[in-house]
Amino acid sequence: MSMLRQIVIVSALNFRSLRARLWQSLVIVVGMACVIGVLLSMLSMTEGLHSAYRNTGDPRDVFVISAGALWDGAGSIPRDQARIIMDTPGIARAPDGSAIADPGLYVNVPVRLRKNGARSWINIRGMGPKGELLRPEFHLVAGRMFHPGSHELIVGIHARDQFQGASLGDKMILPDGAWPIVGVYATGDLRDGELFGDTATLMLSVRHKVYNSVLLRLASPDGLSAFRKALKTNPALNVDVMPLHEWNEKLIADFAQFMRIIVYGVGILLAIGALFGCFNTMYSAVSARKSEIATLRALGYGGFAVAVSVMLEAAMLSVAGAMIGAAFAWSRYDGVIDGFGSDIFRMIVSPAMIGIGLLWAVAVALLGGILPSVQAARRPVSDALRAT
Repeated sequence: MSMLRQIVIVSALNFRSLRARLWQSLVIVVGMACVIGVLLSMLSMTEGLHSAYRNTGDPRDVFVISAGALWDGAGSIPRDQARIIMDTPGIARAPDGSAIADPGLYVNVPVRLRKNGARSWINIRGMGPKGELLRPEFHLVAGRMFHPGSHELIVGIHARDQFQGASLGDKMILPDGAWPIVGVYATGDLRDGELFGDTATLMLSVRHKVYNSVLLRLASPDGLSAFRKALKTNPALNVDVMPLHEWNEKLIADFAQFMRIIVYGVGILLAIGALFGCFNTMYSAVSARKSEIATLRALGYGGFAVAVSVMLEAAMLSVAGAMIGAAFAWSRYDGVIDGFGSDIFRMIVSPAMIGIGLLWAVAVALLGGILPSVQAARRPVSDALRAT
């Protein structure tokens, strides 16, 4: 009889006897469901936040900020330097001939979360005349656009839903008084968790004399190197120049890596507990079936076939638990709007993440089942028969 046929027959006998070992088998299933459910639930926030940063903004855009700045609000670009940047050749032009560039301002104001009243922060960004040209995904879903020069704000759909006092008609308190929210917008990215107002008016309100950054669009993506060189070699400027998606990746990369270390560290600790559960369960299964294993060996079934059947049983139970845990995480968290700090984003449980969970389950099953499978394969036929 071929080895493959032996493995199939012995494995079928194993699976058929699961009903008699139901409660023992559930130890593996429940343990792995908890491990993978927790792992994917925690990853859903990390990957959702990372994805939101990666997918924010137009891939054609370039971000200019003062050299060494670590986040949007840390930049400092005086008005005269902003004019030099916007006059540099290589920037795309609007129909009126002006540069498609938008000097920006970034400020935070305190708010409370709608769900529990906890204190938080909300981002307010300045938007100038070319702001909408640089954000083609931007569109109003309610109300109207703020008027340039006025004390008015528009709010993203996620910020409206997450924060108290951020709905259409509410007023946001800034240093120079209350600013009414006159519109609700959507962009489909991280900006949906923020507010926009007129840059020049915001600068007066928060007493900023300099911009934080300049967002612009090049006439050609191939012109980035020449444009960067022109700014970096200008003695009047001290700025960093990079594609917007590269800046966003820089903002989130270290934090995302740190969070993954935490998540996988917790996952490993939980997996070790599941490993011992798998180990004990499979040892008990081998002990309970010692007479059956002895009979199979006496009939000519090889030790390798018996060992593989034990590993397959452990893998099947682990994968079943992992699928239950993945289904829970997907149904509970995928697509849910959540916040971390001042960022509002959509949590993600992707097929790739579920695949990682299944691989974890198989790895735990192999590690937890290898010693019991070796014991089953090496058990002397005569000793097993005497034990019955």
